[in-house]
Amino acid sequence: MARIGLVAHDDKKADMAEWAAANAAVLSRHTLYATGTTGGRVREETGLEVALLKSGPLGGDQQLGAMIAEGKLDALVFFIDPLTALPHDVDVKALTRLATLYDTLFACNRSTADAVLKAL
Repeated sequence: MARIGLVAHDDKKADMAEWAAANAAVLSRHTLYATGTTGGRVREETGLEVALLKSGPLGGDQQLGAMIAEGKLDALVFFIDPLTALPHDVDVKALTRLATLYDTLFACNRSTADAVLKAL
């Protein structure tokens, strides 16, 4: 059983919920953590058990980053919207930097998220 972090930018939350619903059987075998709004959508639309962290701009991105740094997260699925400027862009960059630094499985779209699930 892997520990998977889920986060999605505002315009990608529906994509995350759809992806989670399509992969609910596989995801149900893992421990899921998510930033507040993303996790709430996933829970609501899939019935999956998801541990909710703070909303991304309120510290949820940093909570996931800390989990990576402490070896408490095996994979990160982060649906990024490359076309929208974000006021908390520094937090987003820090999270992707930590996933890279600690060699964490990292998916930034549906195709790579599917590959990460297969790898787990």
